[in-house]
Amino acid sequence: MSRKLKQDLEVEQALAREHNRKAWDKMVVGKRCFTKPAKDEDLHDPLGTIDAQGWLDGKIANQQVLCLAAGGGRQSAMYAAAGANVTVVDISPAMLELDRQVAQQRGFDLRVVEASMDDLSVFSNAEFDIVIQPVSTCYLPNIAPVFMEVARVLRCGGIYVSQHKQPTSLQTSLQRSEAGWTLEQPYYRSGPLPMLPMNQSQGSRLREEGTHEYLHRWEDILGGMCRAGFVIEDFIEPFHADPDADRSSFGDRCHFTAPYMRIKARRSGEAIPSSNKPQLVIPD
Repeated sequence: MSRKLKQDLEVEQALAREHNRKAWDKMVVGKRCFTKPAKDEDLHDPLGTIDAQGWLDGKIANQQVLCLAAGGGRQSAMYAAAGANVTVVDISPAMLELDRQVAQQRGFDLRVVEASMDDLSVFSNAEFDIVIQPVSTCYLPNIAPVFMEVARVLRCGGIYVSQHKQPTSLQTSLQRSEAGWTLEQPYYRSGPLPMLPMNQSQGSRLREEGTHEYLHRWEDILGGMCRAGFVIEDFIEPFHADPDADRSSFGDRCHFTAPYMRIKARRSGEAIPSSNKPQLVIPD
């Protein structure tokens, strides 16, 4: 790879971070979907909510948990309510402010850190027992450094639970035509997807308005985890399909293409050496 190409890719990564930081700050102001903190009912049985699949073996209390790219006052609150020692990382200051507010209101002891998911150099090697990452890898063009950093800060044998947008869903139209739901974007592509303007009606469940989002292939996600030192132990596609839903609705679209996937992976092997700057890995 030429020095210029590497520099161009690093610039694209940095621009995506900055753009999406501002976009999420705006969404907090607009009280958009995924910017709403946990409610009382979410915290009645927090362990049952966050570990419905039993992937964490009920072992949350006193565990060191990193909620990665998970600001907004929901993920951190539920893990703290279940007894974990929680650190929440997000690139958006406004999203992190929601975590601070929830922690103050409910008496949770949270560590709040503003950082990008692909640069966790503020943390030591093997600092966490569990890393939880809701949908967020779609906001960076290159996700290999994310998995390398998660592997570094997670202890050997630690659990990494992450959720991602299905590549096929990101290829699929947001509006149903007479022919049905159609593939509009190529699978092999580079650069951000066409951006949704704010207040786009479908944006709240499928795409986030105003953000730059990137389609990552299965080999980028599953292969990237394996190459970073993870063993994939389980995989599910959260069910949102509703065959009786109105045409062009979220439930109708999910009947034809699953929007999300959730992965359980375990850190294996020797600890990865510390690095002040994650390596930029370019897919073939």
